[in-house]
This record gives sequence, structure tokens and C-alpha cells, in this order.
Amino acid sequence: MFLPNRNALHRQPLDPADAETLGVAGADTVERFLAHRDNHRQTPLHALPVLAAELGLGALHIKDEGFRLGLGSFKALGGAYAVFRLVLEEASRSLGRPVDVADLNQPDVRSVAATMTVACATDGNHGRSVAQGAQLVGARAAIFVHAGVSEERIAAIARYGAEMIRVDGNYDDSVRQAARASDEKGWTVVSDTSWPGYERIPGLVMQGYTAIVREALHQLGEPPTHVFVQAGVGGIAAAVAGHLAIVLGDAKPTFIVVEPARAACVFAAAQAGRVVKVAHGQPTVMAMLECYEASPVAWRVLARAADAFMTVDEDEAIAVMRQLARPAAGDPVIVAGESGGVGLAGLIRAVAGHQADLGLGGKSRVLVINTEGATDPHRYAELVGMSPADVLAGKMLAGANL
Repeated sequence: MFLPNRNALHRQPLDPADAETLGVAGADTVERFLAHRDNHRQTPLHALPVLAAELGLGALHIKDEGFRLGLGSFKALGGAYAVFRLVLEEASRSLGRPVDVADLNQPDVRSVAATMTVACATDGNHGRSVAQGAQLVGARAAIFVHAGVSEERIAAIARYGAEMIRVDGNYDDSVRQAARASDEKGWTVVSDTSWPGYERIPGLVMQGYTAIVREALHQLGEPPTHVFVQAGVGGIAAAVAGHLAIVLGDAKPTFIVVEPARAACVFAAAQAGRVVKVAHGQPTVMAMLECYEASPVAWRVLARAADAFMTVDEDEAIAVMRQLARPAAGDPVIVAGESGGVGLAGLIRAVAGHQADLGLGGKSRVLVINTEGATDPHRYAELVGMSPADVLAGKMLAGANL
């Protein structure tokens, strides 16, 4: 399915609150916080010249978030960043003095953090980031996981000392349960989706993602003409689209949101003109995108900053995983998880059927984001036919033979 953005707010300025969250000053703050992370490194931006030529494009680049902060996903930037901000704010209140990121390891700040429990629902990656952030600052974490979260992803979160709480149902059910339990126990919810009266913290999570855009713009020789980004509740898509709209203004690229056909809640919001809940049917292989109601904050941004919405099918997501693992000679090997290559899958479908709608052609410079590596290695091997280690070993062997 494909839908141009026909919302009355399309191409209007962002809501002032969202512009503040996703603007230059917010991105500066994220960059300053990241400078205090021991394992922070700019993630790679790969050119795919052979695939670009096959698709009839001028250039194609993929920002590879599979290396982000040791967590294998773009989510590493959001949850942990929000936890840091919340702990510092609470410490400033409790200690009666300004406390900044450089103070996180001070004993009095860690004493405050030790009194805090942060909680969230997750499909896997967001909870891992929240749990890691809590461990780094000395807080506790309670992570709610629904029935569809794999044992491998649950174990990856539990390694950070989080209390794991299993919930029947799907992701949206786990969001509601996390909110109810946190209200009863006095925990702080660090969610990547918003709801009425709960917007600031999801905004901080989205603010963390602006680091991806800032890095990509620095790495590219010139700004992209088109950007395809996948969506679950919409946070990453909104962060990228919103920041691009602010920093590039009228020169911003055409922005396309891509979702699984089986869980297209942002597409449904675009059709209805408002956030709606879509029916839960057969699960999607794109596990990190299996969400059935868009985040209202994310939709508020995307209604203005996205230019089109589209869906891809299960086989298209798997085909991209395999294509990136075994690229044509001249293109890099990339490990992309089930949800990681969905933006690229959307681009491939768009070239096949919507070139004219989007103005895609020989002068187009396209950016996509690999939002996750093999965060469930066993599932990756099942779908790709090779383990992530074997894929990367082939990459190293190819490099040695050059």
C-alpha cells in the first residue's frame, strides 16, 4: 500500500514543543551526553553503488545502527539517554544544586539514582537500552515483555540486571500494563510511545535519535533527496523527519515512512487523519515494528514532516536481510535484523511502483537506515541461512582478498 500525505498539516512548521525537542539545541545536548559514553562511536554510513545502479538511482547510502553503543540497534540512543536525563533532574531536585552528565558517577548522585526504578514495555531493543541506562547510573529497571518477545531478546535485556515482567498479549498490552504497575509502585515510565498527558519522556527518547541524522548529514557529501525510514509507533521516523525539516528547511528531502503491512499503525493514522488502533492479526516477522497504535507525539510530527506512507510484506523484509548479507560484488556486507532493512525494502518497492509519485530517478540521492543488527542471532540465522558471525566472517574475508 502507498499513500501520499494529504493531511492538512502537511509541510506546516512543527508544533513548537516538537521543534524544541527535535531541533539543533536538543541535538547538541544529545551529542554532549554521548561524549560521556565510553563506547560511543559514530556508526558507519555505507554507499551501495551497485544496488543504486540496479534501482536507477544516483546514489544510495545506508546508515548502519547495528553497531550503536554495543546494543546493536538505534534504540541504544533513546532509552538510556532519557534515563540519564531523568536521573540528573531528580538528583538536581534532591541535592538542591545543578547536576550535569559529568556528575553521574558522583556518590551523592548515584545515591539518588539508587532510589529510582525506571520501567518500560518493549519488543526487545528499547527495553535493552533502558536497562543498560539504569545499570550505568545505578538505578533499577523493570522491563515488561509481551508474549511475542523471543527468549534470546529477553536474555539480552536481563543481562543488565533488569527485573523482567512477562505480559500476556501484544506490545500495546505490555505498554498498558507497564503504565498501570508503575503508577501503583511509584516507578518512572520511560516509554518510546506517548499517550494523553504523557509526552515529555517519549520526546526525550526521540531526541536521542537525532544523533543519527546529525551524523549522517556530516558523513554525506551532500544532503539526500529522499529518505525512507521504518516505523513501529513512529518515534525513529518522526525524529529523523522532524530534525531534517528543522535543519534543512525548504531543502529537506522527500520523506517516506515504511511499515509492515501486518502492523501499519502510522499508515492507518495517515488514512484517518488521527491516531487509531489497528486490529491485531497474524504476527509480523518484523518484530521490532509490531505495534498497533502510533505514538501521538510521533504522529503530530509525521503529519507535518512525512511526505508519504507505505507498507511492505513479510517476504520483502526477509529478502532485504538476505540481499544485504550477500550483496553483489562492489557493495558492502551488512547484517540487518528482521526490522533493520525495512526502509530499504520500501525503497525497492517504491522504485517498482511509485517512482513518479516520489520523483525517484537517476539524480536521486537516497538515505535509508539499518535500524538493527542481528539482535536475535538465532532468528537471523533461520531467515538468512547464515549466522551473523558467518556473514561478518565473509565480509572480513572479502576485505582480505582485495
